[in-house]
Amino acid sequence: VCVCVAGVGGSLFRFGEPLGNHQRGTMQAHELFRYFRMPELADFRQYVRTLPTNTLMGFGAFAALTTFWYATRPKALKPPCDLSMQSVEVAGSDGARRSPLLDSDEPLVCFYDDVTTLYEGFQRGIQVSNNGPCLGSRKPDQPYEWLSYKQVAEMSECVGSALIQKGFKAAPDQFIGIFAQNRPEWVIIEQGCFAYSMVVIPLYDTLGTEAITYIVNKAELSLVFVDKPEKANLLLDGVENKLTPGLKIIVLMDSYGIDLLDRGKRCGVEIISMKAMEVSHPSHFSDGCSSGHSGNPKGALITHRNIVSDCSAFVKITESTVNPSPDDTLISFLPLAHMFERVVECVMLCHGAKIGFFQGDIRLLMDDLKALQPTVFPVVPRLGEFQGAIFGQANTTLKRWLLDFASKRKEAELRSGIIRNNSLWDRLIFHKIQSSLGGKVRLMVTGAAPVSATVLTFLRAALGCQFYEGYGQTECTAGCCVTMPGDWTAGHVGAPMPCNLIKLVDVEEMNYLASKGEGEVCVKGPNVFKGYLKDPAKTAEVLDKDGWLHTGDIGKWLPNGTLKIIDRKKHIFKLAQGEYIAPEKIENIYLRSEPVAQVFVHGESLQVRAFWAVSPVTQVWECAVLWLGIEHDVKKAILEDMVRLGKDSGLKPFEQVKGISLHPELFSIDNGLLTPTMKAKRPELRNYFRSQIDELYSTIKV
Repeated sequence: VCVCVAGVGGSLFRFGEPLGNHQRGTMQAHELFRYFRMPELADFRQYVRTLPTNTLMGFGAFAALTTFWYATRPKALKPPCDLSMQSVEVAGSDGARRSPLLDSDEPLVCFYDDVTTLYEGFQRGIQVSNNGPCLGSRKPDQPYEWLSYKQVAEMSECVGSALIQKGFKAAPDQFIGIFAQNRPEWVIIEQGCFAYSMVVIPLYDTLGTEAITYIVNKAELSLVFVDKPEKANLLLDGVENKLTPGLKIIVLMDSYGIDLLDRGKRCGVEIISMKAMEVSHPSHFSDGCSSGHSGNPKGALITHRNIVSDCSAFVKITESTVNPSPDDTLISFLPLAHMFERVVECVMLCHGAKIGFFQGDIRLLMDDLKALQPTVFPVVPRLGEFQGAIFGQANTTLKRWLLDFASKRKEAELRSGIIRNNSLWDRLIFHKIQSSLGGKVRLMVTGAAPVSATVLTFLRAALGCQFYEGYGQTECTAGCCVTMPGDWTAGHVGAPMPCNLIKLVDVEEMNYLASKGEGEVCVKGPNVFKGYLKDPAKTAEVLDKDGWLHTGDIGKWLPNGTLKIIDRKKHIFKLAQGEYIAPEKIENIYLRSEPVAQVFVHGESLQVRAFWAVSPVTQVWECAVLWLGIEHDVKKAILEDMVRLGKDSGLKPFEQVKGISLHPELFSIDNGLLTPTMKAKRPELRNYFRSQIDELYSTIKV
């Protein structure tokens, strides 16, 4: 045992160990220190001179590669807020939440102090673009031809002035109709109306005669701009049949013949060429039509303030990551009658960017994309078809394995917040996909309907650009929620936009309670519309006395402050045993079945089960059902797959369907089963499948 005691001078004496051993240990320590000491510079130089040339070149190459990697390594996009807290509860607001990007509880109205109307937004675009290219169009196999910002401004002034000379007044109750596909004239007419305080009433290009007649009469339209003579004839049909007696002027963008002119004269309608139209500050009204899930379209009164606030909110969210500029180019192909497309275009025009219009034929869109090379690409939610087309090209086991492996590597980067299109996998696998969109897309936005989390994640990885998902409706000027930069997770619709508050309210009949973070989504802010045109009863159904818009959607707050849409309130029905069914929730689950393209779930209060009608997603399934005579086997296989998906997703037994009917034709706008915003027309679907419904209920065993 070694014992240490303190001496008189405070030194230590070790009993049982000779002093010489201690000294030798100290000397060994000094020798060890000298061994590990940093060499002198001269010694280091001498050492380097002794190394072989190949070794020195290797060290140099390694150092250069390390420096290059450090300087060019992929970096995660810096989010504008803490992604674990993407919304903030407003004190004393009954659970309402706001964007954390705001310094106070007051919603954002204007991002730029000099832009309070869409007219001012366009004037800003003229300045920041330095009169650069504004609107572009092309003919088949030709490059895009462009109008400058000042040319567009001059043409807009001409249109507005011509309307005034035709007797139309500069007032917020002066409605002007536009019945056309996306093209430069659409924006020119709209800007002309804005300059003279007139209200634009867009007519969906795909609306039928009955809906067009309803809108013309509801808005008391006496003048409508149309793109093609066919649409002018459709409007004249209504006048001849005394259905739209108030229509007096039709302005055509395309050329037309003498027959149309004569027919107009016989009907008492003046036919004018837009090119022949002669050469104040706007009030606060624009207008849009909500397509509705059934019945006639509703005219949603959307103000300039509504649109400016919605645009400002998106700019605020993405100011450090997107920052639109005159270098950007937007492809315009989603209908301008949709508020989503109009808001995107307003953002572009305010920042001096270019807008290129597709040729009007969706089959030529890919050719337009290659010619235009857009940087901004808004898309509709039917993205699963795009993913399917990509995987369809991987026609061998090796190609499918490589595609799957590459997408997983890119998805791993997504989880780290990294978005890029210059990785090894982009060069080897995804370059062709990115080139098919023009090769320069840096921003994509989708909304209007739910997007599969799997599809969205894959496309974010494959396209290598910032891809945002939004949520909203016409009544809140397109968007009220959008995903945050840097948050590339899927399965939610993002956080409240800076222009509005969002709260959830109880839906007791569906057992959704706000105290549990679930309920109907309600929106309040400067982006919420003023009501429906000449329809106070419908307005009162969605706007309460405190200004909250009740969307009819059921949402759920996630722990990170984002919103997830989980159900739909408006289409619930009660079965005979008293259980409530939300068909859209069930449909979204069953849509995950691979052979299914669309689903319609229906139930009746006198029955205790629901059924659904589906459309096979590929021609292979159609052949199996229709030509090979194995419909029973296919129906059984699909039903089993649907029930499995429902069980895995937590559907209760009474929510699971008992029978199905297969239908070979897709639900579409053309056959009247979808609205122009691609939502199901449930009453029409119910009537369309009435015989199948009755047959199924007569054969199903409960």
